[in-house]
Amino acid sequence: MIRVLVVDDDFMVAKVHCGYIQRTEGFTVAGVAHTGADALEAAHRLRPDLVLLDIYLPDLDGLTVLRRLRADQSTVDIDVVVITAARDVDTIRGAMRGGALHYLIKPFSYAALRDQLHHVSALHRKLDRLARQPTAGQEDVDDVFTGRPRGAGGLPKGLTTQTAEVIERALREHPDGLSATECAEVTELSRPSARRYLEHFAETGRAEVRLRYGGTGRPERQYRWRV
Repeated sequence: MIRVLVVDDDFMVAKVHCGYIQRTEGFTVAGVAHTGADALEAAHRLRPDLVLLDIYLPDLDGLTVLRRLRADQSTVDIDVVVITAARDVDTIRGAMRGGALHYLIKPFSYAALRDQLHHVSALHRKLDRLARQPTAGQEDVDDVFTGRPRGAGGLPKGLTTQTAEVIERALREHPDGLSATECAEVTELSRPSARRYLEHFAETGRAEVRLRYGGTGRPERQYRWRV
């Protein structure tokens, strides 16, 4: 579960954004702040995974908050997505150089915020995967920094576009989700092969994974295409 701190001076806007977060699977609201000072205090106290940061705040502007988050060892690792009505290039440049993952211009739809939340979730999965490797290759680094999937044709080595399309179609045709075994039966592929594609889609944020519990034994991973 990715914990989010919502920072916005407008109480009603903050409430709307909290509702968006609660609608998005895998995310929860850790707290809300309406001033820059409160945002810094809440970030230090709550240690959220992500901050949705407004620029126009009544005391400190959002870029100052961003710089202070980055300067504090206790909050330096918190991801930040800027949410603001500011459209000037200097503010956009400041957010980028301050390490913001993205910049959403108000007003934005739930779908726009959901896409960025999915991007954050996928980035966390990629970094977790890299942490289990002894070293990272250039393709791994490109995947993290640019969001470009690994390998030729946007797929890791050993996976083909044609089979990926078959798996994608199967997931789209079963909106309630499929396990690797069920996917293999639907597509007439081997279970290990189906699972590799399903895990790739999950790692890149195109599919979500839920645990399905049966009567006995270990829970089964169920994959569902993100609409």
